[in-house]
Amino acid sequence: MKKHFSKLVILAVLVVASSVSASAQVYVNVRPTYTHVVRPAPPSRAHIWVEEDWAYRGGRYEPVGGHWVMPPRPGSVWVPGRWVHARRGYQWMPGRWRRRY
Repeated sequence: MKKHFSKLVILAVLVVASSVSASAQVYVNVRPTYTHVVRPAPPSRAHIWVEEDWAYRGGRYEPVGGHWVMPPRPGSVWVPGRWVHARRGYQWMPGRWRRRY
């Protein structure tokens, strides 16, 4: 039983370690510019507009168009993504939901 438990612990550590190393940070020297997105009418008053975002695909950042979305729970606020300047260049910090204070 003890031997089986230790194997499970080692397996769990390996899984966590591999998932942590898989999340590489990508930096760019020049921030991409947004393309203008025409905002259509909202489907309902409860929907929130999520601004255009960026996705790293094929060795470069590509714009992902803005869209209307329902908040995950009442009172949630969308915090837009942003480019952050770091020592190695600019890094995209994706948008996220947070609770309204």
